[in-house]
Amino acid sequence: MNIAQEKIDNLNAVVKINIDPADYQPRVEKAIKDQAKKANIPGFRKGMVPASHIKKMYGKSILVDEINNLLNDTLGKYLEDEKLEVLGQPLPKRGEDEKDYNWDFNDNFEFAYEIGLAPEFTIDFDSKDKLTQYEIKVDDETLASRIKNIRRSYGKMTNPDVSADGDVLWSELVQLSPDGSVFEGGITNTASVRLDLIQDEAIKASLIGLKKGDELTIDLQKAYGNDAAKIAGLLKIEEDAAADLQSNFKLTVKNVNRLDESDLNQEFFDKIFGEGVVTTEEGFREKITEELEGMMKQDSERKLQSDIYNYSLEKVNFELPDEFLKRWLKVTNEKLSDEELEGGYADFAKNLKWTLIANKIITDNKIEIKYDEVFAYAKMSLDQQFRLYSQQSLSDEQLGQYTVQYLQDKENANKIFEEVKAVKVFDYIKSVITLDKKEILFTDFNKLQD
Repeated sequence: MNIAQEKIDNLNAVVKINIDPADYQPRVEKAIKDQAKKANIPGFRKGMVPASHIKKMYGKSILVDEINNLLNDTLGKYLEDEKLEVLGQPLPKRGEDEKDYNWDFNDNFEFAYEIGLAPEFTIDFDSKDKLTQYEIKVDDETLASRIKNIRRSYGKMTNPDVSADGDVLWSELVQLSPDGSVFEGGITNTASVRLDLIQDEAIKASLIGLKKGDELTIDLQKAYGNDAAKIAGLLKIEEDAAADLQSNFKLTVKNVNRLDESDLNQEFFDKIFGEGVVTTEEGFREKITEELEGMMKQDSERKLQSDIYNYSLEKVNFELPDEFLKRWLKVTNEKLSDEELEGGYADFAKNLKWTLIANKIITDNKIEIKYDEVFAYAKMSLDQQFRLYSQQSLSDEQLGQYTVQYLQDKENANKIFEEVKAVKVFDYIKSVITLDKKEILFTDFNKLQD
């Protein structure tokens, strides 16, 4: 057997493998004998089928399978021995020089594979590289909005006579014809119409001051800013149908619902923070501010990680074997159209470049990722998820049991491993570059995200 590499350029190469009968015949003969021992063919006792009979019936298919197995083993070992870092997977080379074979157990085979090579590059982050690390402060508007939402969450439902901004109208919605009459066989549904979700100010104004039994005509597309998902949920129809919907609807108020805000009293404080933890309105505001600033630290960290990602891609500049990778993506994703490939390739290439940068940082700096770090990260992530659905936290023992079960799934374990790896890469970059700390109000920080 002979295997050789023909380098096209720094990012592309062709590996040629020549296989002689002496390389594959022993494997084929063994496979035929193994098949004969297991074969159950009429006229022969099980396990007593002559190998020559198996070869006559299935010889070519066995030969093809063994040649493919030999190629996979040989190519994989060659890439490992030569320490070639390839992107994607080797692709069989097609072309005019492609040969036809008899598959008669005496052919000399030659196969060629295209490979995409990972680029060589250096990483030289240092203190001259500067990024901004934002320290987000809670502004009065954000704090007031958060307090209002919490008070409403613990408030009481009332049914006022007349609707006001922020109320919910329990309404019957009936589809109308272009002439304003009820559309026979059209869409009818009873649903909650939240005034705070109405985007058109004129329509919102028309929904204020309504009483039980009042009727009006409403353009749902205009009211919800052509948001098909919201309209679909309101009418209980498919999103595609909601997107195409052009009809107006008759809205009949069945009831006016209002969620009054809870009083700022000790009972309210105890419900949220536990008995006696907070005893004053000032202490309540301080606790909510602390909670918000904790959430904003996460927002700041996500922004910094995004900035590091983009900065790294600009600073560490190298090319990829783009044409090879596009062919590989098409081969491995049969349903991928040319338009989808061209539209999504730029993002794919950016993520691949970041992966190569991250892997090099891990390797060059001998950064280790230990199981206890993966376990702790998974445990923290699960704890955060549980807290979204329940105010009562799990015990440390319960959380540990859930984490063990979660990591037993290979896909989950790989996902968490990659997340821990990303955190370590970001932490390394943060440790060598200069971070200019800057205070910013939350409302101003949000403008940076737009």
